[in-house]
Amino acid sequence: MLFDIIRLKFRLRFRTRETAAHILAESLKESLTEERRKNAVVLGIPRGGVVLASIIATKLGCKFDIIVPMRLSSPLDIETTIGAIMEDGTTYLNEEAINRFLVSKPYLEKEKNRQIWEIRRRISLYRDGRGTVQVKSRTLILVDDGAASGSTLIAAARWLKRQTDLPQYLLIAIPVAPRSTVNLLRKEVNHVEAITIPADSIFRSVEQYYHNFAPVSDERVVNIMTNTD
Repeated sequence: MLFDIIRLKFRLRFRTRETAAHILAESLKESLTEERRKNAVVLGIPRGGVVLASIIATKLGCKFDIIVPMRLSSPLDIETTIGAIMEDGTTYLNEEAINRFLVSKPYLEKEKNRQIWEIRRRISLYRDGRGTVQVKSRTLILVDDGAASGSTLIAAARWLKRQTDLPQYLLIAIPVAPRSTVNLLRKEVNHVEAITIPADSIFRSVEQYYHNFAPVSDERVVNIMTNTD
């Protein structure tokens, strides 16, 4: 199929997040039935995931919104993820990482509170009075620009499943993630749509699979939210 050719072409690196979004949208058109697409809400994870989600929603003709988890960092290295959290305290913890880095309970509670504060800051800034899209009985498409550990996606998926009205169908759409992470994500949702799934031994970071992976600013997320119906 045409998408298989595209998948092979882009199995190593995407030019930009926008490029990845267009490829993901085409992939989703093939994997989702028309009925599910009509009923879908695309949820972007800030910041980079919002860039992809807005494009995917437009191409699929779906509703667009955001969902805001934050990753929890190791006390020894801010770039090392030990889990993720949602605003209401819904938490996913990577027990292996917590044990490896000897994370104490006081540190973990402090880190949770710090990230909840950041979640609230982002929600207030990004939404600025904008209401949330109704997700009752919908197909929900969680989008990020890639996944290393998968922690934020897992926290977001678990939060969605804990809501009073469970989603009709829940899937994750990402351009790239190592094989072990994709396998982990598949346990949380109905389907994982990933363009490239490298072996763990060659995966170093999401950035490795982009030519341009410049940081996405708060201002850009606000602009996307403001200009998306």
